[in-house]
Amino acid sequence: MGDVPAARSVLRVLGYLAAQAGPSPAAAVAHHLGLPRSTVYHLLSVLADEGYVVHLPEDHRYGLGTATLSLGSAYARQAPLARLARPVVAHLVESTRESAHLAVLHGREVLYLVEQRAPHRPSLVSDVDVRLPAHLTASGRAVLARLPAAQVRALFPSASILTDRTGVGPRTLQALRAVLRDARRRGHAVEDGEVTDGLSSVAHPVVDHTGYPVAGIALTFRSDDVTGARREALAAAVGRAAAQVSRRLGASG
Repeated sequence: MGDVPAARSVLRVLGYLAAQAGPSPAAAVAHHLGLPRSTVYHLLSVLADEGYVVHLPEDHRYGLGTATLSLGSAYARQAPLARLARPVVAHLVESTRESAHLAVLHGREVLYLVEQRAPHRPSLVSDVDVRLPAHLTASGRAVLARLPAAQVRALFPSASILTDRTGVGPRTLQALRAVLRDARRRGHAVEDGEVTDGLSSVAHPVVDHTGYPVAGIALTFRSDDVTGARREALAAAVGRAAAQVSRRLGASG
């Protein structure tokens, strides 16, 4: 089947708007995508008529419309990400003998889509459809560390939002930024006793074909049982699993 330029341009416009921290001027869309302004204005007008884009006339900007929410809900219902990730997570549990899960960012929380418990391991508060504060979980931190700084600031505008569960964890925005910097430096995210006392986790982000972090995969284990080289080995195993799911989503490499 031949290429359909108009359809491809529509998808590129929606993809660009979805990747921004806020609404964008049409000129910025045209410049970034290398499309004529007249074409972009026409596409935005059609998308606005259909509810996929909203025009903010006072700001001369365009953002995603409410119709995209129904697409997101449909995606969640069909759960292709969970289906693609489930066998990979199962293999991760089998090879490490630790419990693993996959979670997506849902506002300032993570929503667990896949949960695989290892035999004879500690019970966990996480489960499918459970939500936990993203800034406390390793999977949430893995995703947040890959997001644009402006998007993280929009999600966490003040320190009052930084709740805790066990009395430990970042209490200031500066502390949260340090946690995310550490995740980027390490190449993976960690948490120690911040979700459940005595348990720790390591996580890597899952990215789509654009490199955008769509989920986090994590292993959870007893803090006292896993130290030093064993933690690094578990982090590497999670990294391989995350890379495999990313490739299934079309990511290169």
